Amino acid sequence: MAVLAAASTLVCAAGTVSLVGHRAPDFALPAAVGSNVRLSEYRGQAVIISFWSSRCSVCAKQLTLLDRLYSTYRSSGLVVLAVSVDDEPLHAEEYARAHAASFALLLDTAKAVSRAYAIDSLPSTVLIDRGGIVRYWHGDDRADDRSYVTQIRALLDDVVAAP
Repeated sequence: MAVLAAASTLVCAAGTVSLVGHRAPDFALPAAVGSNVRLSEYRGQAVIISFWSSRCSVCAKQLTLLDRLYSTYRSSGLVVLAVSVDDEPLHAEEYARAHAASFALLLDTAKAVSRAYAIDSLPSTVLIDRGGIVRYWHGDDRADDRSYVTQIRALLDDVVAAP
């Protein structure tokens, strides 16, 4: 029974391996504007990673929603990283210049990070707790403001025990 329960937590609705309950894979990526970003630098903070593409209209809506949430919760320790899966970095850079976000827009042209997170649809959003554990996963655009706010508050309310 325990094996069945463990296996069920590793499979999400789309059938891909889910990282919920596991340590988030670390990565370092260049920003579309600015310097490189490494996920592990944000340990101790709640982190949202949103995977997007410049050609995805739903992704643009998602990034706008995340920008509003980031503006509200960054002073409480929320970090938002948006990872572009565009093949051509120029498209992501143009999008970044045209749609100013207050968080880092990162370039994953080699798709190494999106593979590590088993991204199979856009937008996909991963919420990571202060200890670096993936707590929530949204593999579609159906998450609304209310669900994100509830999950963000849960992440921000968590206290990480000293190592």
